[in-house]
Amino acid sequence: MSHRNARLTVHGRRILIERVLSGRPVAHVAAEMGISRATGHKWVARWRAEGDAGLADRPSRPHTTPHRTPAAVEARVCELRRTRKLGPARIGPILGLPAS
Repeated sequence: MSHRNARLTVHGRRILIERVLSGRPVAHVAAEMGISRATGHKWVARWRAEGDAGLADRPSRPHTTPHRTPAAVEARVCELRRTRKLGPARIGPILGLPAS
């Protein structure tokens, strides 16, 4: 589901692809649809690489979080917040973590 201010929905992206496939330049089609040339090229490239599946919305969540806090430390933070009602400035020194 596109966000409410998105210029292109999945349907709009299909229209972009159809117009480009008909022989029109990506820059001209992008201008007509109110998007940048770079965005137009991005959707065309995704469609060429993945077909119609490439036109779907993707989550913005990263695939991996290599520096994520270990689960045991995260559980301890949650426990301190629940039981002792401490905030980050007090929990950080107890566990040897930054307040952030």
